[in-house]
Amino acid sequence: MGGPVQPDGFSPGRPSSVASSIKVNRKLYLTCLWPGLPELWWRGRLTSLPAALAFAIALNLMLVAKFIYPEWLSLGLVRLTGWLGLAAWVYLSLKSIRELPNLLAPRAASKTPDRFMDAHLAYLRGQWREAEACLTDCLAVENRDPPALLLLAGVYRHTRRWDAAGRLIDEIRLTEAADRWWLEVETERKRLDRDRDRDVGPAAIVAATAAPAAVPLGETATEVSPTPSLLRHELLPADVDRVVTEATRGRAA
Repeated sequence: MGGPVQPDGFSPGRPSSVASSIKVNRKLYLTCLWPGLPELWWRGRLTSLPAALAFAIALNLMLVAKFIYPEWLSLGLVRLTGWLGLAAWVYLSLKSIRELPNLLAPRAASKTPDRFMDAHLAYLRGQWREAEACLTDCLAVENRDPPALLLLAGVYRHTRRWDAAGRLIDEIRLTEAADRWWLEVETERKRLDRDRDRDVGPAAIVAATAAPAAVPLGETATEVSPTPSLLRHELLPADVDRVVTEATRGRAA
């Protein structure tokens, strides 16, 4: 797990808070020629979809009115509309070019210090609260960064917040950058299932093997046996000893 996910052709320069210092492959600027496409392509922002569709419709209408059905509009109106559309296209293209580095690497282009390394160190030290705080700051700048999301899922797992960790892993799978991190995502899912089973298993078996409740007169007592799901739990030797001891104390009481 390292820095932010970067598309092919992108290579950041020295860490800096200035977006202009980030090196971007020139080929990536071609997406800026279509208004709304950079945000839609690189970030998956559906809010940019109306702008992209509006540009496509306006361009097609201009071509039809100019070359296919010129009698629809007067030549002067077509020219005026064309110049206004060209001015709007130039403005939106320049705006997209200026914002492209921030779209490709939000954490590198942000003025906020990147705290991912601090979060990683806190995670290795077992300082879960500090690690979660640092990761929250990272995700406030880049909420789709798989390394930060995976590390936060690990924090939830270590603090036994199983449901939150599971939901976060499911959200990572839905991001456009998840394909490059499928191995790490599946590994974190297996760790979550393993730790959750180890935590739930001993308590469930103690409840299943506890002394049965008193049976009212006139009713037949039925033997309670552990369910197959309980038998499938993998317990450590220490867990088995603890389960047996607690069950013995329960019967003695």
